[in-house]
Amino acid sequence: MTLTVAAAIMGLEGVTALLLGGYVGVETAIGKPADLISSIFVAGFGILVGAVLLRVAWGMIQVDRWTRSPGVLTQIFALPVGVTLIQSDQQAIGIPLIAVAVIGLVALLSPPTTQALYGDQD
Repeated sequence: MTLTVAAAIMGLEGVTALLLGGYVGVETAIGKPADLISSIFVAGFGILVGAVLLRVAWGMIQVDRWTRSPGVLTQIFALPVGVTLIQSDQQAIGIPLIAVAVIGLVALLSPPTTQALYGDQD
């Protein structure tokens, strides 16, 4: 169950990154960005990160061991981003991001997830 929660969170984060990257890409194509190269990079990076996060989520559904490390790392990176958003007076985004990251960490580091991914290894 906890591995399913972790996979759902990774999938949610992946879809969000894909959508944001796509949004920046569309805005770059139809608008007049101040810095075209930076806008293209941000769009591409968002799409790439989203695709990687979705691959990690799929790996969790397949119970692949390797998915735990990138999953934990993603949640750890999300925490300071959420804090920065809160400090930037964007609590509506920062607080849910922190909540999702904490739930993701708890799900990924819980004993049932460890059992599912690693079994009874000593």
